Amino acid sequence: MKKVYHLAKCTTCQRILEELNWDEETQEIRSEKITEKQLDEMAILAGSYEALFSRRAIKYKSMNLKKKTLSEADYKQLILEEYTFLKRPVFLIDGAIFIGNTKKSVGAVKAALHE
Repeated sequence: MKKVYHLAKCTTCQRILEELNWDEETQEIRSEKITEKQLDEMAILAGSYEALFSRRAIKYKSMNLKKKTLSEADYKQLILEEYTFLKRPVFLIDGAIFIGNTKKSVGAVKAALHE
C-alpha cells in the first residue's frame, strides 16, 4: 500500500508530491479527517503519537502547549481534534512510515518508491 496524508494548500506538501511524481493514494487531512484507526496504525509504525505531532502548528503556541507536559494520550487527542497537529506529509509505503518534510525523510521516501 502506498498512501500520503497531506494538506492540499500546504506549498511544502505540494512541492514534495510534485517532486515525487506521486500518483498513489492521497488523503487531504483538512477535508477528510484522520480516523482514530488510521492514527493508531501510524503511531504503531512511528513508535509513538509524539513522533507524529507537529510543534510548528500555530495552535501549539496559541494553546500554550509548550508549557504543558503532554502524554501519548494527549498527543493522540490533539491530532484527532486538530489536523494541523499532524506533522506532514506522512507517507505510508509498504508497511513503512515516513514523517515530515526534511530532506532525509523525502530522500527515504524516494528510495522506498524505487525499491
